[in-house]
Amino acid sequence: MQQSNTYIIIFTALMTIFFGSILSITRMKLEPIQDIQVEIDTKKKILGAVMEISSLSPEEILSTYNKKMKSVVVNIKGEIKDSFVAEEVNVQKNFKVNPEDRQYPVFMYSNTGESVDAYIFPMFGNGLWDWISGFVALDKDLNRVIGVAFDHKTETPGLGARISSSEIQDRYKGKEIYDDDGKLVSIFMLRRENNDDLSKHEVDGMSGATITGKGLNNMLTHYFDCYRVFIEEKKLENTLKISYE
Repeated sequence: MQQSNTYIIIFTALMTIFFGSILSITRMKLEPIQDIQVEIDTKKKILGAVMEISSLSPEEILSTYNKKMKSVVVNIKGEIKDSFVAEEVNVQKNFKVNPEDRQYPVFMYSNTGESVDAYIFPMFGNGLWDWISGFVALDKDLNRVIGVAFDHKTETPGLGARISSSEIQDRYKGKEIYDDDGKLVSIFMLRRENNDDLSKHEVDGMSGATITGKGLNNMLTHYFDCYRVFIEEKKLENTLKISYE
């Protein structure tokens, strides 16, 4: 028997409400779990820029982070913004904002809890197909790279996607962002691989992934410049502290 239009409309509405409610409840229950996974993943990347974490469980990641990491948020003028929490700043969303209006998280690693051993700076940029991101750790003198943790959304497997491999990330260790005259010059990935006589500001390129390498260079140059005032004020502060000691 053919149903009336009213019956069909009521039935459709009830089914929509029923399944919509199920989806909403499921999302509410899963959201806290997803938030925890995002937190673990982020803190894993931050710690991974300064220490070996491959053997740590998710619980150990969180525990180690709480023991060894402190954080602040600064603006482009290097001023600390106490009203913001570094772990809650979405660097990807901030990337769409004018640099002068962004919040810039800074993570500080201390092995003993007494003094800062490394500063970790989150960064974001554009790769070949989509976004790339990174955490770059500088030593306590805020010049030499201790480690990096790069990530990407969609880069070509075996080519640009190599930025997330230890093979590529290890190339940045020991490189310096300031030249001998004290000028901020960042670090540049060259176009080709297996180059000779690399300077302390250059790393080997990735064959077949020139655009991704260029994206990395742009990201590093841009964000180091955005963090420059904070970095140089902290360098001066550390220098004065040593001289007084």
